[in-house]
Amino acid sequence: MDAVRGFLHDWRLVLLIIHVGVTAAMIVVILLQRSEGGGLGMGRTDALFSVRGQANVLSRMTAIFAGIFFFLSLVMAWSMSDPGKNARSIMDRAPTAPTAPAPPPQPAAPTR
Repeated sequence: MDAVRGFLHDWRLVLLIIHVGVTAAMIVVILLQRSEGGGLGMGRTDALFSVRGQANVLSRMTAIFAGIFFFLSLVMAWSMSDPGKNARSIMDRAPTAPTAPAPPPQPAAPTR
């Protein structure tokens, strides 16, 4: 598993570029979907798909892009984690403070 994690860690820029591309595609597909008011002019009947067919295709594409988006998010988060770091608590890195203040110094006794 560490070899796979290391490989994915080395390819993090490629994964990030794919992730951004999937995100942009998902945004476009969501904006192309017909809203109740026929937003973005997608309510035409002379389009390549019928209104019902277009809604099915766009809904399916949205689901596919969302699945890829979540999968890539989990893969990138898993590849960036350090197995040695997970065993430590955040409290192990907290600075230690003294439990009680030091007593004030006693004044020197006067000498005669």
